[in-house]
Amino acid sequence: MLQRLSTPLRRWLRWLTGGSWKRVLAAVALMIALAGSGGFLLISLGLVSISASSGHWAATGWVLHYAMRRAVSTQSMGIEVPPLDDPALVLKGAGHYETGCVTCHGAPGRERSLIAQQMTPEPPLLPPRIEHWEPQELFWIVKNGVKYTAMPAWPASKREDEVWAMVAFLQAMPEMSTARYRELALGERAADVAEPVTPDHLRSLGDPLGPVLANCNRCHAADGGGRGQGAFPRLAGQSEAYLLGTLQAYANGKRYSGIMQPIAAGLEPSVLQALARHFAELPTVSRTDAPAPTPAALAEGKTLAERGVPERGIPSCVHCHGPKTGPRNPMYPNIAGQYASYLKQQLELFTSGTRGGGEYAQIMHSAAQRLTPEQMQALADYYASLPQQVASTLATKPAAVSPQQR
Repeated sequence: MLQRLSTPLRRWLRWLTGGSWKRVLAAVALMIALAGSGGFLLISLGLVSISASSGHWAATGWVLHYAMRRAVSTQSMGIEVPPLDDPALVLKGAGHYETGCVTCHGAPGRERSLIAQQMTPEPPLLPPRIEHWEPQELFWIVKNGVKYTAMPAWPASKREDEVWAMVAFLQAMPEMSTARYRELALGERAADVAEPVTPDHLRSLGDPLGPVLANCNRCHAADGGGRGQGAFPRLAGQSEAYLLGTLQAYANGKRYSGIMQPIAAGLEPSVLQALARHFAELPTVSRTDAPAPTPAALAEGKTLAERGVPERGIPSCVHCHGPKTGPRNPMYPNIAGQYASYLKQQLELFTSGTRGGGEYAQIMHSAAQRLTPEQMQALADYYASLPQQVASTLATKPAAVSPQQR
């Protein structure tokens, strides 16, 4: 049977090739050249539709989506997924999702904007789609973005901790109620969103800083005390010089953050100055539900803060960050009473070189790299245990920021 079938096949191939594979290759090359020339002619005549309103052919959409799925699946292999059950991660991700993602992808109780629905390809409504992706795949997409769509890469590629916060939030979002989403993403503004807009509500818009502050308060709270256990830092009581320098470092990309960089870069210098002044003038606030560290841990942290580790080139912390009776450089932050988890994370970022910062950041890079993880935790616990008023009352009066510092 096979012999009988193979004879006609051989004859057909011989007729097609003329007994020469060179002839076949030449014919294939000619067809490719003709197809390419025809395609270039269509493009040159402007006959290829590029309008978003026309959408994709079903086959085109399928091929593009299949290619994206396979690329993400392959290129996310080997990514190690950290624990994502920390509520602070979900809270941090929710804040950025409301700022940068909800317009295109919707949220519990929030539809995508009409503009996003006219894009090609149309951004998907995410809550029902998350279950189809693994955590490492979501990480890859958020960090790298997707070509030929409006999905951008993460603005600060070094800050993978922020990307994981987004993944933690995305995984939690499908089970969220509308009320829970508003609580996480809007904070103290959650109740206001549900209220009807009246002239009283519009009066605050007369203050140009009002809408900007409302956005800041979603994460840092109206009293500047920060929301969550280390998801966002306390700003109240910091010096105006430090806050302004930090905002400027975010705006010019010297301090890395995919969350803060886009916000700061979009504000005028006068607004940055006003924000720094506002939070610097707020009274200090202290609130924490974190478990108290052991006396031994606090003692170790105090020793490290006061003495450093001279034999390893680690200077004392109190010289720059207090508490001490003498004046301090207002460009150094007050870290007494700050969240321990936030302080430890900053030390880890300094160690890995993924934090960036202002003109004094290099001092912390060299110091943090010599600390062990246990020492970082001890220092963070010690400074978090101090009354925030200590650092604030000992800080020098905010100094004007020179053009060089800006």
